[in-house]
Amino acid sequence: MKAFVLAAGFGSRLRPLTDHIPKPLIPVLNIPSLFYIFFLLKQAGIREIICNIHHHASAIRHFIESSDLHGLDITFSEEHEILGTGGGLKQCEHLLGADDFLLVNSDIITDINFTALIKHHQMSDRPGTLTLYETPEAAAIGHIGVENGLIRDFRNMRNTGLISSFIYTGTAILSPEIFRFLRKEFSGIVDTGFTGLIDNGGLAYFRHEGLWMDIGTIPNYWQANLDRSSIIAGMAGNMNLAIGMQPHPISPEAVISPDAVISGSVIGRGCRIGKQCTIRDSVLLPGVEVKPGSTIINTVVDPFNTTVIE
Repeated sequence: MKAFVLAAGFGSRLRPLTDHIPKPLIPVLNIPSLFYIFFLLKQAGIREIICNIHHHASAIRHFIESSDLHGLDITFSEEHEILGTGGGLKQCEHLLGADDFLLVNSDIITDINFTALIKHHQMSDRPGTLTLYETPEAAAIGHIGVENGLIRDFRNMRNTGLISSFIYTGTAILSPEIFRFLRKEFSGIVDTGFTGLIDNGGLAYFRHEGLWMDIGTIPNYWQANLDRSSIIAGMAGNMNLAIGMQPHPISPEAVISPDAVISGSVIGRGCRIGKQCTIRDSVLLPGVEVKPGSTIINTVVDPFNTTVIE
């Protein structure tokens, strides 16, 4: 089975970080978010991956090509004009072929069992299976309407009146049947492909109960690095075996003054922290330089910007 990874977005909700860093390369515990997806795919035995890219496309391509991802065959679909989740997938129809494939967003941190998802999809005998996650924030994020074991609606856009505490995780197994309903121009996969499958064969769902986080906003990104760090660190051993890297809070390539006080924080590669600095509950992206005597608390910092978490 092949995988299609959505990595073309602008990352608007993560600005100003994404003004200089591609969203798929924004690090969580010093590992690019996209590489968490690569780890899960390889762990599930999926080796052929297609990534669509647009914003900072050359930076994403260069970073991946210069990384040692032994055993993964990664093909890029560069969009010169952004095509959205629907149009971006449609452009790759010829690359994905005639078999079912796995689709996954690049801006999530999760431990979804892709092997179990694939088995569930095969047993469902439906043209598509979406992974859902239960959360009390479903109404704000976008609830999924479910009925009789099938997905019937998204945010009540089909006027079914169906409301649940489930959200879509950005992960699905799809049949090539979906290409019948996708458009080549800019479009969303929900109101084209997913709606098409609901009306033509049905859309099944797989319930995930483990780790899932959308890191698409600054507060969520901060939370993934700090509040969920122990859960994410639990994947370290398997990730190191699969892709030769693992999450870690303090980069060994950071230069930190011995008298600096650092607690509950993530320090990226190439950071330089001067004498008598205090850094607490913060995330410093690669290349940040902290002047002597500085105090940083509840903040996300890249080399160009500082964002305080309220």
